[in-house]
Formats: sequence, C-alpha cells, structure tokens
Amino acid sequence: MLLRTGGDDVSERLLRLLRTTAVATTAAMAAGTVLVLAPPSATAVPDDPTAPGQRSVAELLTDLQRLYREAEEATETYNATEERLRRQRAETDRLEQELARARLSLHDSRGAAGRLARQQYQSSTALSPYVRLLLARDPQHALDQGHVIGRLARERAETVGRLTGDEERTAHLTRAARKALDTQLTLAARHKKDRDGVRGKLQDVEGLLASLSAEQLAALAELEKSGIDRAQKNFMASGALSDTRKPTKGGARAVRYAVRQLGKPYLWGAEGPAAYDCSGLTSEAWADAGTPVPRTSQEQWARLERIPLGQLRPGDLVVYFPEATHVALYLGDGMVVQAPRPGATVKVSPIAANPVLGAVRPDPDGKPLRRYTPPELPEGARDGSDEGFAPTSAQSATERVEGRGRVGTAGSG
Repeated sequence: MLLRTGGDDVSERLLRLLRTTAVATTAAMAAGTVLVLAPPSATAVPDDPTAPGQRSVAELLTDLQRLYREAEEATETYNATEERLRRQRAETDRLEQELARARLSLHDSRGAAGRLARQQYQSSTALSPYVRLLLARDPQHALDQGHVIGRLARERAETVGRLTGDEERTAHLTRAARKALDTQLTLAARHKKDRDGVRGKLQDVEGLLASLSAEQLAALAELEKSGIDRAQKNFMASGALSDTRKPTKGGARAVRYAVRQLGKPYLWGAEGPAAYDCSGLTSEAWADAGTPVPRTSQEQWARLERIPLGQLRPGDLVVYFPEATHVALYLGDGMVVQAPRPGATVKVSPIAANPVLGAVRPDPDGKPLRRYTPPELPEGARDGSDEGFAPTSAQSATERVEGRGRVGTAGSG
C-alpha cells in the first residue's frame, strides 16, 4: 500500500509545531507555572473577544476541538471521494479493455463477412438448387451437395448475426467507456477540491496552535486530560461494558496489527505503513486479518453489523460522534487503539476519550478463541493526546471536560 503524501506539508509542519510546544508545555507544568493567559498580541484589538488572550481555556479548547472536528470531517470526505475515484479508475480501465476486445472481435467479424461476400459473388448462378437437383446425373450426390450448401448458409447467417451483435456491443461499450471517463474526470476534480479543503482546515488548526503560549497549551492539555479521565470513569461506572470477551481469530490478528502501529504519526488520507488516519488504521488492521472493511468511518458505521456496547470484544470497531467521523479499534478492558488527530500518533486511549456513537463488528460470524493472550503494549503506548474530534453544537467544552458528554448506544445517531 503506497502512502499518499497530499497532506505531508501541513501535517509535518503541524507535528513539528506540536512537538516544540509540548517541550515548552512540559517544562512549564514541571515548574509548577501558574496559568496566566498571555495578553493579546500587539496586532490584536484589546477588546476583541476572538483574540486568544481574551478567551478562557475552555473556550480555546472548544475552538481547537471544532477545528479538529472540521479537519476530520474533511479528511473522511476526502477518503470517500478517493475510494470512489479508485473504483471508478478500475471500472474505466475494465471498460477500455473490454472495448479493445470488442473492437478486435468486430474486426474479425467484418473480415469474415467480407470473405462471405466474395464467396457468394464467385459462386453465384442463375439455377436454383431445385433445378440443379432435377438435372443432376447423380441425385444422391446433389442431395449431399445441398446439405453442404445448407450448412454453409447457416454459417453465413451466423457470421452476419455475429457481425451485427459485435457492432451493437462495440457501440454500447464505446458509450459506457466515454461516460466512465467523464465520471472519473469529475471525481478527480472533486478529489482535488476535497484535498484542498483538508489542507485549509489543518492550516486553521496550525494557526490557532501557533497563537497560543506555552502556559495556554499546558492548560489545554491538563483540561483535556482531566475531562477524559472523568468521562472514562463515568463511562465505566455506567455498566455499558460487560466483562472482557475473547476475540475471534481475525479480531486477534487485527488487534496485533494495530498494536504494531503504535507510535506512528497521524496523516490525513494515509493507510500505512508509515502513517495512518483513523479509518486508515482500522481498515488496514482488518485487511491484515483477511476481512476487508470499508475505507471510511461513516461507511464502516453504515455497512458493518452494529452490536451493543455490552457485547464488545477485542477487534470490534468503536465509532464516535453523531456523524460517525471518527473510529478506533477495541483493545479490551475499556481501551481502544486509535489514530487520534493531526499532530498525534497511533496510541492506546480510553474508550470514552470521545463521545461514543456505537460499535460495529467486521466478522459477526466469527467464533471467539478459547484462549487469548492480549499483545504486550510497548512503553509509552498511552502517551500523547487522546481526543479525536469533539462536537461543536449541543455540547460545550465545559460539559466535555466535566464528563457530562452524551455516550451514545449502538444504533443511535
């Protein structure tokens, strides 16, 4: 699988920015720095409520989550268009190959028809087969000859029919190939538009992060972490999850694949092996297990079998947000493996790090293993940001960090 590099410039710049600010954030938190929001920059209007220095940490977190969410939605739209474009290219190639074969067959049929016309012209006679039979010295020989003539007539009829059919089929395939190419060109233009949209959203994220001070970034990280811890505690206490279940053979393989990707960077549109986005990780994990699943989180939610959260087993997919714009692979014990967001890496996270929409199972007919030993997690598997892309309406950042976010059930949304 080739790694697409359409977003490398923005994503790598964002990753460098986050690494740089993370060092400053860690130093500030280690020193016990008291949070004082930085004053507005010299170019900002002092009473401008949109200036970073004029907003609370919760408001900044809301803005950052909104930008991340918009980037994720744009990424999944890009992925869906790319998948359609990939299928359309394959269909266009198939039709062109079929058209080439049809044209070759038509050429052969026209050659056969030409030979038939020449033979008819050369053997034409004014006597009918009936008269030739009456005048023949050997009637039996004439009858045998008539049988041959009849067979040749049938072959000629078949040649004409084949020629007519080849002409009609070639004309049909020509129209279909032209239409397929037009569709491919339209999708290619949309693909470029979607790609530019993702780049624009990531630049918005980069711009906001660059405008924040180390103290603000430290406060955001702490607020995010405390909110996730509280949300996870409430989620586990709700009894939504049952006792740990054993995976199927395919589920165990998908889990092992995902664990091997820990620490690799998030990159929009990426399907590995060097980087992943959220649905790129889950689709490749199950492809490695021998069970292909749809490429995008929305299609995974729409087309795979939905299961209650209480029936989750390792390898199942957990889908997040009302629009199903984020997905992770269930690890067990209330934890998932995910590619969270730009600037982050593939990591182990609490299942409630984002608002759960529901869960789906790629292999509903698979039988759980009798024995299962979870893969050993490397050191630092849980390091880094856990949140994917949080909602922006109906649920404020304050509600999220206080752990009061809605937790959906399978089939909701």
